[in-house]
Amino acid sequence: MPRQQTQVRELDEGSYVNVDDTPCKITSYSTAKPGKHGSAKARIDAKGVFDGQKRSLSQPVDAKVWVPIIERKQGQVVNVENDEVQIMDLDTYDTFVMRDPEDVDLEPDDQIEFLDYEGQRKIV
Repeated sequence: MPRQQTQVRELDEGSYVNVDDTPCKITSYSTAKPGKHGSAKARIDAKGVFDGQKRSLSQPVDAKVWVPIIERKQGQVVNVENDEVQIMDLDTYDTFVMRDPEDVDLEPDDQIEFLDYEGQRKIV
């Protein structure tokens, strides 16, 4: 499982974090110091990279969390059929089939970028 552990204080908006074992992109990050003997807390709102669901996380800033290592790769569209797209990874020449994203109009021979994490892929 490609991931690394880091402290909550090292996270920023736009970086990735695992929330409920799901890779998410941080949309907002805020900290608050509650009292004299309390430690600072961080509240993180995030959106799932592959499922788009909103999630939140509240942790002390010195707590450790898992950060997924999501690869950004180049691909080429081989075939578009019904609601599926066949894509070839330009690094490994592997081909795989994905659902056709509704917001992107793809044609054969188009060059695309996609995110890859543990077999989950998303066109960006």
